[in-house]
Formats: sequence, structure tokens, C-alpha cells
Amino acid sequence: MTNLIIENIKISIESIKSHLLRTILTILIIAFGIMALVGILTAIDSIKYFFTENFTQMGANTFTIRNRTMRVQIGNKVHKAKFYEPISYDEALTFKEEFVFPAYISVHTYATGTATLKYKSVKTNPNVRVIGTDENYLITSGSEIKKGRNFTINEVFFGSNVSIIGNELANKLFKNKEDPIGKIISIGPGKYRIIGVLKEKGSSIGFSGDRNCILPLTNVRQYFSRPNRSYKISIMAKNPELLEAAIGEATGLFRIIRKNPLSEENDFEISKSDKLVQIFLDNIKYITLSATIIGLITLVGAAIGLMNIMLVSVTERTREIGIRKATGATRKTIKNQFLAEAIVIGQLGGILGIILGILIGNILSLIIGSNFIIPWAWIILGVILCLIVALVSGIIPAIKASKLDPIESLRYE
Repeated sequence: MTNLIIENIKISIESIKSHLLRTILTILIIAFGIMALVGILTAIDSIKYFFTENFTQMGANTFTIRNRTMRVQIGNKVHKAKFYEPISYDEALTFKEEFVFPAYISVHTYATGTATLKYKSVKTNPNVRVIGTDENYLITSGSEIKKGRNFTINEVFFGSNVSIIGNELANKLFKNKEDPIGKIISIGPGKYRIIGVLKEKGSSIGFSGDRNCILPLTNVRQYFSRPNRSYKISIMAKNPELLEAAIGEATGLFRIIRKNPLSEENDFEISKSDKLVQIFLDNIKYITLSATIIGLITLVGAAIGLMNIMLVSVTERTREIGIRKATGATRKTIKNQFLAEAIVIGQLGGILGIILGILIGNILSLIIGSNFIIPWAWIILGVILCLIVALVSGIIPAIKASKLDPIESLRYE
């Protein structure tokens, strides 16, 4: 049985060599179909990995309490937004003091997104994001210090003029590998001493953590004050398995702090660190579906092309089929020979398409800074699809070849 299969493959390869140009064109049609399918899906996997890594870099055991707003739109009518009181500084600190669950808690607030940092004659673009934080922010945000140190409790309490800047800002302000630690920079009208530089994190959909400038929370309250400022509270459970319990405890405590009546819903929002990526993945599934449909349509075209070449091959090899039958080949043998030929062509096209698809998909992965992806699931799917295409395309020509009358075949031409 094994020898018969090997013999059929050898005959298939010889037939492919004798009609090389036509076979190459058919292989390319199949390859483009698989390339479209594997390439797009590999690119989507790269995007998924990238967003998952960036949006969940705070950790799977982190959640945030923030102010809640709601706007209801029905048809073309936009109803007035329901107003919820901002989370005050006192409420945030009260929560931090009274939350006894084993977790890290940080309070932070947004100061401005249009700050300009200046060191001597060098300054940044006016797009620096300034955040006021406490000493635990780096832990709950997943940020790490590259050089220098974090804020101390006293610096946060007294609102010292110290800052931690992102890696991109450090590279912009300090040329020729000058050490930024201890240098005095201007942020708006204020002067701040740099005590730390953050490790590079990259950007996500236009927002770069490497352009962040972090100041002590009380300093931001004093020098970037504005009415109705709202504060955010980030909580990182020390045990990831206790995340839901931590959320329950935090919800109950903050409802008491905010004086929410039992009959009313929360006037604040709790969001887990993976919420944004989950929303993104829910939306990207439609792109995945569209890519799959495009690839399958291309494969249908490839199946038609393969069936055409096999039917032409049957006609051109009628005399050869007659000789094989005259020398003892059965219908099953002839049918298997043509099926083997279709499968070989299909798998050659599939292998080429898979290689091209992985390369094209990972070009996008390289551009966005994601990891190299080998989509094993899509590779297996591609091989199976090529086998199905080959069988569907080859079965009719194979049956036609097996039914040829040997005498009539020998008299052909």
C-alpha cells in the first residue's frame, strides 16, 4: 500500500514537470488564496497580541475606580447626560486608608495633556501628559524605573518639586547620553528636579506612556488646580485569584464612602485592566470573519483553476491512460493517480501560501512592535483547506479518467 502511494506521488511529480508552466500558475492561485487567509489572520493575531500586552500591562489582577458619566442617545435625539459627582481627593484618600484587603492602592489624577518640558534651550513638543500620583502608582500601572528612584511618602505628602519622566522625554531633553537624574527642568512655570526615568513601554493607538511626566499628587493639586477635579483609584490585588473578591470589597466600601443608597446603582465605575482589550477583541472578530471570507473566496477560485487543469490533463493524457489500463492498471489505480496529482499541486500551493502569509503577517507585527507570530492553528487550517480543495477539484477528473475505455484511449490521436 505504501509503495503504491509513493508510486502515485512519483507519477504526479513527473506529470507536473511535463506541464510546468500551467502547474505553476495553478500553484500560485492556491498560494494567493492561502496567503490571503493566513497573512491577514496572522496580522490580526499580531495586533491582538500587541493590544493584549499593552492594555493589560497593569496586570490581570488590577482594577480602577473612576468617576462615572452617562449620556443616552435614542435615534437622533441626544438626551442630557446624567451627572455624577467627581471622586474627590478626600474620598480617594479615605478609601486608601480604609481598604484593608491585601492589595496595593494608588491614587492619581490627570493634570494636563499639553505640557511642554524644557531643559536649558531644549524643549519638547506641547503634547506631554502630566499625571499626579502617589508612591504606589508605578506598581499598579505596571511601570518600571530605568534610572533613579520612585517618590517617597514624604515627597508625595509635602508636594515636593520632583518628577519622574518617560524614556522618550529623557532622550528628547538630554542629548549625548547626558544623565537626566538630578537635572532641573521646567514644566510650565514650575521648576522640577528629575529623580527617575521610566523604562520604555511603547505606544498604543497613538498614546505613548513614554511621553508621560509624573509629579507628586499634592504638587499637581497645588500647581495644576482646577474645579471639580476627579481622582482615580487603582487597586492591584496581591493574589490574582482574589481579584473578584477585591472588586466586591472595594465596591462595598466605596458605596459607603460615596453614601450611595441601597436602592440606587453605583455612581462610580469599576473597570478591570483588560476591559479595553476585551472591547477591542469583540470588535476585531468582524475583521477576522471578513478576512476568512476573502480567503475562502480566493480558494474557491483556486479550486476551479485546479479542476480545470486536471480536466485538461485527463484529455491530454488519454492515450497514456489507455496504455496503463492495457498493462493492468485498474480504475481505482487510475483514479488514485489523478487524485494524488491534485493533492500534490494543492499542498505545494498551500506550503507556498503559508510561508508567504506568515511573512506578510509578521511584517505588520514588526511595524507595530509586536512579537513574531507563528499561527499554528491557521497553518493546520491552511493544510486542511488545501487538501479539501485538491480532493474536490480532483475527484471529477479522476473519476472521468478512471472510466475511460482502454481501447478507445489507445486509438486517441
